[in-house]
Amino acid sequence: MRGRTVLVTGGTRGVGAGIARAFADAGAHVLTCARRPPEQPLDGVEFTSLDLRDPPAVRAFFGALPRLDVLVNNAGGTPYRRLLDAEAERHAKVLELNLTAPLTASLAAYEQLRRSRGSIVMIGSVSGGRPSPGSAAYGAAKAGLAHLAASMAVEWAPHVRVNTLVVGMVRTEQSAGHYGGPDGMAAVARTVPLGRLATPGDVGAAAVFLASDAAAYISGASLQVHGGGEWPRFLGAVGRGPTGDPIASDGPADGPAAAGEGRSVGAGPSEEIRGERKGEWG
Repeated sequence: MRGRTVLVTGGTRGVGAGIARAFADAGAHVLTCARRPPEQPLDGVEFTSLDLRDPPAVRAFFGALPRLDVLVNNAGGTPYRRLLDAEAERHAKVLELNLTAPLTASLAAYEQLRRSRGSIVMIGSVSGGRPSPGSAAYGAAKAGLAHLAASMAVEWAPHVRVNTLVVGMVRTEQSAGHYGGPDGMAAVARTVPLGRLATPGDVGAAAVFLASDAAAYISGASLQVHGGGEWPRFLGAVGRGPTGDPIASDGPADGPAAAGEGRSVGAGPSEEIRGERKGEWG
């Protein structure tokens, strides 16, 4: 990735920081943007304050960039909120952050990416492929994001490649607090076939791959980064979990109440509950 400029939205902590760090380690010039600066600046990563929900500001930001080779749409998140617990306007804010904002950034970045024959990596979630009680708007946004990426890949070919990472549960700074300490973390990890939660670096490595020359013929794809998914709950109910014991759980093991930024084990299956509550993207 040497000589290439990469922008990671929401790349200040959690999964976003892991992605930014992976690109920096690969030799790229890495930029991040979020509403608030990182508590601990990342070595070799430049930060700019930007609200991705402000289209004019987003267009101005991208228009001022001298070069861009890769855009990673990572910013996003959601609080745990059942549908009847809020009016439509509150749920619409989740859609705005997780679907409209990536579209806004992608459109603003198109000309730079076209000139560099670059690529876009959308950070999706397993929540977009199954029911997500407590985070229905988030799951709907992530489903829409994958569809947006697939359509974008067709419309913008052959100049720009577009792919999605479908992320599962990730261990980040918020994980222990969400799952109740080491015992809770271990219990959740046992529901994953590979026996552990992802690290932000795992997601970062996958993002670097999709943006690299090794993936030059890959576009419109959805790459699952979830450790094999999870054991079916009906098997756990009859004592046929991963260890032969019932899988105990009071809620979704990988929903926004479980992990989360493109995120932490505490928000969406790959994220921390980013966005309104934790604001992982800034």
